[in-house]
Amino acid sequence: MNNHLARLMSITAISALLNTPVVAAQDAEDDVSVQDKVVVVGKYLYSDQINALKAPTPIIDVPQSLTIITADQILQQGFDSISDLVSYTPGVNSSQGEGHRDAVVFRGVRSTADFFIDGVRDDVWYYRPLYNLDQVEILRGANALLFGRGGTGGLINRVTKKADLNAQYTGYQASVDSFGAFAAQIDSNFVVSDNAAIRINAMYESLENQRDFYDGDRFGLNPTAKIALSPDTTLDLSYEYINHERFIDRGIPTGANGEPVEAFEDIVFGDADLNTTELEAHLLRGVLQHQFNDTLKGRVSVSYSDYDKLYQNFYASCFADDCPDPTDPLRVGIDGYVDTTQRQSFTLTGDLIGEFATGSIGHTFVTGVEYIDTSNDNDRFNAFWSGSSDDVEFFLVERPLNFRGGVGVNFDGVATTNDFTADLNDRSQAEVEVFSAYVNDQIEVNPYFDIVLGLRFDSFDFAVDVVDPVLFDTGVVSIDSRSSTDDRVSPRAGVIFKPQENVSLYASYSESFLPRSGEQFATISGGDPFDPDVFETAEIGLKWDFVPGMSFTAAYFQNEQTRADRDDTTGENFEVRGLEIDGFELQLRGNVTEQLFVTAGYSYLDGETDNGAEIPRELPENTFSVWGAYQVTDKLGFGLGATYQDESFITDFDIGTTGPHPTLPSYTRIDAAAYYDISDDLRIQLNVENLTDELYFPTSHSTHQATVGAPLNAKITLSGRF
Repeated sequence: MNNHLARLMSITAISALLNTPVVAAQDAEDDVSVQDKVVVVGKYLYSDQINALKAPTPIIDVPQSLTIITADQILQQGFDSISDLVSYTPGVNSSQGEGHRDAVVFRGVRSTADFFIDGVRDDVWYYRPLYNLDQVEILRGANALLFGRGGTGGLINRVTKKADLNAQYTGYQASVDSFGAFAAQIDSNFVVSDNAAIRINAMYESLENQRDFYDGDRFGLNPTAKIALSPDTTLDLSYEYINHERFIDRGIPTGANGEPVEAFEDIVFGDADLNTTELEAHLLRGVLQHQFNDTLKGRVSVSYSDYDKLYQNFYASCFADDCPDPTDPLRVGIDGYVDTTQRQSFTLTGDLIGEFATGSIGHTFVTGVEYIDTSNDNDRFNAFWSGSSDDVEFFLVERPLNFRGGVGVNFDGVATTNDFTADLNDRSQAEVEVFSAYVNDQIEVNPYFDIVLGLRFDSFDFAVDVVDPVLFDTGVVSIDSRSSTDDRVSPRAGVIFKPQENVSLYASYSESFLPRSGEQFATISGGDPFDPDVFETAEIGLKWDFVPGMSFTAAYFQNEQTRADRDDTTGENFEVRGLEIDGFELQLRGNVTEQLFVTAGYSYLDGETDNGAEIPRELPENTFSVWGAYQVTDKLGFGLGATYQDESFITDFDIGTTGPHPTLPSYTRIDAAAYYDISDDLRIQLNVENLTDELYFPTSHSTHQATVGAPLNAKITLSGRF
């Protein structure tokens, strides 16, 4: 489809949608435009109605598990990254992400693309900053209804700060830690006139940690504007510039017992000069909202993003007896590659959000259409060592390893040099067009019983030109063009029973899908694409706001993946179960007293793959976290928390095998905080991570790439406002 024609069709559809007449009940009990409840008690997902569920649904009426982490909690616990947030979230854990990107495991399903900014897809590989956020929403379960492809095990939506028409202020924050890292950020809101305001968020970070060679910096700038075009119409505009550079650390090898070799905790298995990632991004967003009446609201969202990403790295690919023809117990194989991605995405979304009644039955509905146009160029070159004439070179394990800048002396004492231009692994140019339409209705049958019904249609067109790497290496350029179209309907259904206003019991079912192009649009395997993978989630749960400001949630769920496959002998296509996870989550959150805030979570996960033959990787059976903050006086407060993660397999575990298997050991990390308000507008805060100085390995990417957790470290933060 021609891009301009597709965009014109989408705009026309949205215009027609926003002008569709809807008869709303005049006696509707709730006004969707009311914001006070949201700000004061946090009843809804967040104050601005541009939210993860699109409609302003009370949390107690959402039939799935979710966790909301506010900007205040991010500051109080000293969080710096998505992995920090995840460590205190039940049912979710982090993956290493090869040392250059966020990677999250939602209920046993690993994802690098289920990230959103104000509900707009943000799927490039990078570490996402937290400086400009009001809060972060972590939803579990399949979420295709409102988000389309992906969302297979869950998703993370970052809610950014918007300009405020009613306040003028400047907030600031500066910190330094015991490794020598420091950061600063500013948040300024300016009222330009009665109907316009500008807000500027900016940050700079200088990165350091305990590992050799690790350094980097991050810069972010996010000016936003809000314009009240009329009493019922507002326009929000946003531009964000991101520039990141950091050292890539892929961790340490595992030994004969299957666990990371603790004696190597201080050794970096990479190149001090060449292990690096660089990102430059430009993100533009605009949201036009109009309140047609007390019960009907329309919204059009337009966004454009441009990412330029490079990462290159060396890492341990084998160790000792795991290497071919080992001659020494300290022989390590070093592999590597350089990868670049350029991605531009245009997204146009239109929604209607409202309330109406059919007789005595109330409806809170969302209906909308979405168009996405993405262009993605990607290439990867493998390492090529002159000493081995291969992508793997062998070195003696020592600190530091005997190479730098791609030049060194190998295990046999022979000089060796790497060339990152000699061996093409893959090169592709992809175009993705997605058109979606969806509707969701929260039906209030009576004060005690709600039904949720929703349906989404996605048409996912993918075309890619792939360079043949074998012919490329011989000097011949051969391009293989591949394409696929996936038309998919994703349903969502739920029932909610409320025996009293502060208690809900729910059951829900939802689906999501992942096209065969994968999360990052690199290629389609072979020339004959299959149907997309389908993920189904069934969940039952309880939500109980047992005292004002304090809530308890419990959920039991089953996730199942179905994927297409082919019989190697007959060539016949069939479907198999690829992954099945079941488990339960418990979450407690809120103010026990006016002085004591507590958040705690526990999850139990059990999974298998390939019809029960394997246990999936990165699936800790038990995780637990707790954080408590106590206000001793009006000025002084303390916080104490712990996070526990059970052991998990680094790779899928074949149930029929015996002997040690690559494993991350279980660990408990204790964190603490103390804060003192020097004045009403100035606070000094101390955060201590890993209070007991435990050696632990929280994540991994592959067998010999286990992340070394940070030892005891402290951070001092000064924050204020004027």
